Amino acid sequence: MATERRPSKRKNVNSGSEKYLLTAVSAAAVAIVFIIIFFVIYNSIDALTQYNLWDFLTGRIWSPSSGQFGAFPAIMGTILVTIGALVFAVPIGISAAVFLSEVVPEKVRNTLKPICEIFAGIPSIVYGFFGLILLGPVLQSLFPGHMSASFSWLTASIILGIMALPTIISVSDDAMRAVPRSYREASMAMGATKWETTKKITVPAAFSGISAAVMLGMGRAIGETMVVMMVAGSAMRVPGPLWDVFEWIEPLTSLIASDMKYVSDPLHYSALFLLALVLFAMVFLVNYVTRIIIKNTKRKFEEGEGMLEKHLPRKVKDAVNRSKRPAFLFMIFIVVWMAASLFFSNGVSACIAFACTLLTVAVPYIAKLFRPIGRQKIAHCIMAVSMIIAIGFLVAIFGDIIIKGIGVLSIEFLTGYPVFDNQGNLVGGGIFPAILGTIQLAVGTAMIAIPLGFITGIYLSEFARKSRFTNIIRSSIDILNGTPSIVFGLFAAVTIVAVFNISLITGCIILAIVILPVVIKTTEEAVKAVPGELREASMAMGATKWETTIRVIVPAAMGGILTGIVLALGRAAGETAPILYAATVVWRNYMVVSPFDANMALPVLLFSLSSTQLGSDATYGTALVLMILVLVVFSAASYIRYYYSKKVRW
Repeated sequence: MATERRPSKRKNVNSGSEKYLLTAVSAAAVAIVFIIIFFVIYNSIDALTQYNLWDFLTGRIWSPSSGQFGAFPAIMGTILVTIGALVFAVPIGISAAVFLSEVVPEKVRNTLKPICEIFAGIPSIVYGFFGLILLGPVLQSLFPGHMSASFSWLTASIILGIMALPTIISVSDDAMRAVPRSYREASMAMGATKWETTKKITVPAAFSGISAAVMLGMGRAIGETMVVMMVAGSAMRVPGPLWDVFEWIEPLTSLIASDMKYVSDPLHYSALFLLALVLFAMVFLVNYVTRIIIKNTKRKFEEGEGMLEKHLPRKVKDAVNRSKRPAFLFMIFIVVWMAASLFFSNGVSACIAFACTLLTVAVPYIAKLFRPIGRQKIAHCIMAVSMIIAIGFLVAIFGDIIIKGIGVLSIEFLTGYPVFDNQGNLVGGGIFPAILGTIQLAVGTAMIAIPLGFITGIYLSEFARKSRFTNIIRSSIDILNGTPSIVFGLFAAVTIVAVFNISLITGCIILAIVILPVVIKTTEEAVKAVPGELREASMAMGATKWETTIRVIVPAAMGGILTGIVLALGRAAGETAPILYAATVVWRNYMVVSPFDANMALPVLLFSLSSTQLGSDATYGTALVLMILVLVVFSAASYIRYYYSKKVRW
């Protein structure tokens, strides 16, 4: 009689050593965050002991040579440029996302969305170059009486808004696509048009995801360094009047980056770390508010009221509801009056603002003059225009750089070594050391970040239970992901450079820290997406949890994992601020082999050329090579995702 084969005991018991190893490696993410926060706070102590924090935050003079450190103009610059970016990006981005999700056919959406996602990979230094070379001069010609140069709060806000558009469009589209189809069908079965369903059902249901998209865009605007450093004007002053978008400003990131190059006094160093701490706090506050908005919105949609509304008395709720429309109209009046006051007298500006407010009040009544299908056509046309504007801005960046840079590309330019004149300007040769240095940085970064991020993602998705330690790891990853890149650069300049000097290995370490959250998050989400039936079937055959993870789950999730890794490396190749003063030099006319030697990098080279030889052939050629390199990486990620999606059978 044949005996039934039973799985061995070894196969039914998870090996503890693997779990302990995963836990230990995952704790590194927590350690990195706490090390960075500790060093930022520790190095801020001298400034905090020398100056009252309130005086530091509200002081208006920043003069390190005379020992005066007032951060208020930089803080206001950060707030103003972020508000300007959101005013530009949010209406266009959300409208384009609705068009993408609810209006266009599936084939058109499958073409437009990858374009938006690829544009998200354009390095910020390329956006800054575009602002200097094209957008700034255009704005200067449009407003000759207000802009004396290409630099302004307006230029920086528009560029940051363009940078935020792909994120807002993509995330908002995903949020609306996640709304169950049954919601739309029920609405349209009641006689609502497609536009009415979108406005009253789809958008409210996806509001938490749309809010997250807006906050992600805000986080990028707050933490952006190179764009504001190049086009905001670098003037430590508060605009007067405050809403003068043509003024020069200097946000926190720009101030830190520009002062890092010249700092020598310990107190000056400490003041920069205190600025980084303020920046850290602002980004953390944005992330915290994002979570509250999303949580409150979800509860309001699911239960009929949000967390705050749930505990308010009825009279307070009624008062809040009655005040919403007057408050909105008052905001319209103030915003229009401020904008008009830049061009007209106060009396004329007030009349224009009053007329716009009346028009806002009249819009619902005017809309009733049209049939529902007519209102739908108007709304769809507005959304189509928004999509055209979004794609148009992004295509303009490509077009200008390609048209003026394609003629520069040659074998000599790509494989040659740079030739300089007596003033240190590039007059001939090529940029091969910068291309090679960028590739070396990407490879070295991958060697550090991929193992650490992959193991942490596996731990969080497969082995971590809900506990305080797991919550700390997840919170640390979120903080690390939201940390402005210039903070990493400041941290590297003081800590890692002290050990390895300005070198290739310094750049690899700091870039690995920058992209680590992306690798962790994409690995975790890709593994979670694998159906539980595969796990159950594997373990029913006698495999351990570890064997199931390595032999079944990871191969099944490999498409998402590789996509995340490639996207992270694309980001590393385009980063400038973290390596600007910690890992690279502007010029090298020989090949760097040793990891302990400083090399060139395309983003840093482009920044230097934009500062000294703006508009030259070398500048356009460098911008085009960097853009092509990064977009090849992002295209590879799209292909990997497409290839593995064809193999998925669940």
